[in-house]
Amino acid sequence: MNFFKTKPRTPPDLVRGLRDAIPKLESGTPGSETRRKASEEVSRNIQAIKGVLYGDGEPVPELIAQLAQETYSTDLLLIVVQNIARLDFESRKDAVQIFSNLLRRQIGARLPTVEYICAKHEEVIFAALAGYANEEIALNTGMILREMLKHEQLAKILLYSEQFYMFPHHIETTSFGVSCDAFANLKDTLTRHKAMVAEYLDKNYDRFFASFTTLILSNNYVTKRQSLKLLGEILLDRANFSVMTRYIAQEANLKMMMNMLRDKSKNIQFEAFHVFKVFVANPKKPPQIEAILRRNKEKLLTFLKGFHNDKEDEQFSDEKQFLIGQILTL
Repeated sequence: MNFFKTKPRTPPDLVRGLRDAIPKLESGTPGSETRRKASEEVSRNIQAIKGVLYGDGEPVPELIAQLAQETYSTDLLLIVVQNIARLDFESRKDAVQIFSNLLRRQIGARLPTVEYICAKHEEVIFAALAGYANEEIALNTGMILREMLKHEQLAKILLYSEQFYMFPHHIETTSFGVSCDAFANLKDTLTRHKAMVAEYLDKNYDRFFASFTTLILSNNYVTKRQSLKLLGEILLDRANFSVMTRYIAQEANLKMMMNMLRDKSKNIQFEAFHVFKVFVANPKKPPQIEAILRRNKEKLLTFLKGFHNDKEDEQFSDEKQFLIGQILTL
């Protein structure tokens, strides 16, 4: 008979064990026995927590509820995101899965983890965004951020924060893979929750477009192309009608698109065309916009008649003919 059988660890034990083990990852010297043991302890606890959430068979709701409650009361989510660079490769992947599971957890119509972050724990969102500054963990924290952005309340916190304007920095100053991931999350923030975003853009029009224009004018081909494409999506979305009306009334925006039509890249030209067409198709063009188009009438007609004639796209051809017709009537 085994008198020394250890008592099974409860979900709260696992959460506290992980929370207490993470600071030990910094103790001792790099490569020391202390750090190795701490890393093993962290890994063990993370795997056990993931086991509770996903279960070998059917997950047990009571155990998940205990685990979630302890996670909230110990601020474990923030601690994990802030220290994810100290975890080993597998533990980082497990941490992302734990986040995804807890964010999707639902009790009736409630989303407890979303409510927890909204209730004065916004730092979790900002810590995930700040992960783009470290290439080693950027894709892990990017995935965590993507899961949070699926929820309108959390996307709204990010959009209305100062940290939102760090996106261009992360897109412009990181490696290709990290830049693309940051751009994907910027796009999610601006297109997933349409009514909320439309209200934000209306209230923060000048600041937003001053920042976004830096991406459109980027020296990086991929950033420029993605930004032009996203601009077209934003302007052509019905939810953003009032924003679109303001954008196409500004001379500087029209001039920028006319310059982009002459870009050496055919793909940049094509994305610029989809924004340019909104200026021309507007039945109530402001006088300053109509004056620019009229002044460049002959050049525009010559340009459009030879523009991407090799493109086998019926909708594009129809749109081009429509624009030519509109410019002829100026």
